[in-house]
Amino acid sequence: MVEDARFADADPRPLALKAEDQDDLRVISALLQDAILPASEISYDARARRLALLINRFRWEDADMARAEGRPFERVQSVLVIGDVMKLVSDGVDRDADTVLELLAINWQPGQDGTGRLSLEFAGDGTLAADVECINLDLRDVTRPYLAVSGKAPSHPE
Repeated sequence: MVEDARFADADPRPLALKAEDQDDLRVISALLQDAILPASEISYDARARRLALLINRFRWEDADMARAEGRPFERVQSVLVIGDVMKLVSDGVDRDADTVLELLAINWQPGQDGTGRLSLEFAGDGTLAADVECINLDLRDVTRPYLAVSGKAPSHPE
């Protein structure tokens, strides 16, 4: 007897999300919480008005299933591209190649006529602030998921 495949047996589909408003941004920020990246994987192209980060994000969308099935947690390498960047300011983010950053959240401060500031908040009080013409973010997984090295889900004690 041949059994039907279960949804859980399917290959995980890579995320490909776009944020164009504050609600979209909240989703992307939540998915990127606890993402880690070397500072050397941050690229800003002022002429193209584009900020790109190659990150290793924790797969929050799979954490409950992994916990329920008793299997290891996963991370996946993703690219975050922020478009329409007019100016980038770094505060407390050491761009040394050996520096490893942990992204905690992406916050939005609206300005006039749809402009505003996206603040990428990192552990240790570091911030990258991008003055943007509008909310324009793309998040794409670029590798298959891999086992989280620590084997644990990130936690945030109260």
